[in-house]
Amino acid sequence: MDINREGLGTENTQTQDTAVGRLQINVTANVGLIPIENASITISFTGEPDSAIETLQTNSSGQTDTVDLKTPPLQYSLTPNSPMPYSEYTLSVSAPGYEPVIVSGVEVLPDVTAIQNIEMTPTETTQDTEEIIAIPDHTLYGDYPPKIPEDEIKPMDESGEIVLSRVVIPEYIIVHDGVPNDSTAPNYYVRYRDYIKNVVSSEIYATWPESAIYANTLAIMSFTLNRVYTEWYRNKGYNFTITSSTAYDQKWIYGRNIYSNIDRLVDSIFANFLSRPGVRQPIFTSYCDGRNVTCNGLSQWGSKYLGDEGYSPIQIIRYYYGSDMYINSAVAVSGVPSSWPGYNLNIGASGDKVLQIQQQLNRIAQNYPAIPRVTADGIYGPRTAEAVRVFQGVFNLPQSGIVDYPTWYKISEIYVGVSRIAEPG
Repeated sequence: MDINREGLGTENTQTQDTAVGRLQINVTANVGLIPIENASITISFTGEPDSAIETLQTNSSGQTDTVDLKTPPLQYSLTPNSPMPYSEYTLSVSAPGYEPVIVSGVEVLPDVTAIQNIEMTPTETTQDTEEIIAIPDHTLYGDYPPKIPEDEIKPMDESGEIVLSRVVIPEYIIVHDGVPNDSTAPNYYVRYRDYIKNVVSSEIYATWPESAIYANTLAIMSFTLNRVYTEWYRNKGYNFTITSSTAYDQKWIYGRNIYSNIDRLVDSIFANFLSRPGVRQPIFTSYCDGRNVTCNGLSQWGSKYLGDEGYSPIQIIRYYYGSDMYINSAVAVSGVPSSWPGYNLNIGASGDKVLQIQQQLNRIAQNYPAIPRVTADGIYGPRTAEAVRVFQGVFNLPQSGIVDYPTWYKISEIYVGVSRIAEPG
């Protein structure tokens, strides 16, 4: 089977000029995770900043309504070497008491929801400056250097090498926004899950089959955790975890938008990585686009075609990395008050875990007043279920009213963000 074939379905591009994608914007202060209400956002086509096509305002949760925007045809993102498969929009954001922000190059794909998170700086902390964020081309469309080959398993017996004793999901990683030896490039502290969502959104298209997105996400997470676990750059004398250079690591783009389906997937599987029997470290899973660049690893376009053929995520992984590769899960998650209890919390549940969730939701509700307060009594009743349901709606989770694995860790993440009193899990 030729999984790298081109021209699949190109006849559709002759009969459809445009499609529709969706965009939703979240605006918070850059300290304290405070949602900014009544922020004004003007949307225009990138390159035409004076021709506004939408003007939106944020609600009490700092969010806009989801709007439909024109995009190129879906087929462009499903076939390599197509014209640009996404539309680029510019957002101009203003709010009383905050410095304005302009984001250009927001990438809206057809049939999926783009999520643009924007952090604003209070005016009293700056010198009346306007932040301008320019999002460059997607890696599958733009011109980026290929990855320098590396061994998938790093030597662990070098003298003085720092290696963690177990795989732990970090709360933050430090991203060096440039090549390793560029001392002028800034370092950014990025939440681990936010980093993964950013890289997945930068490396593949959110319109691909879910199994292909899942497989690529696993490769990206394992790649990242290998850097964390082996302290790869710190052992070389650097003060960061990973770079944003495609020649050395994975493409991370400061300020870029993500996508709703990628957001949900990462929240569900963020503690996973790829392993081989008898190897303790997460496998350094190389990957490449499979068209302009080939490598001894996962082909991004090839994985898309395997997804079209009905391959599952693990089948895609094993197609490229061999039958002895399997999905593992980290033993601990840093920066959470306590780890997932191993079972869902639903109406009728009671005890300390329910009490903890109720207390955390009440603290989050101080910042996000749309979430109803609950009586912190350790009993999971209809009121708690409704608070969970509203929380899930605000933070792009399925609105089940049940505290499942992704909801537990999302509540923990937001609680830590608003309170900053968590201890490593």
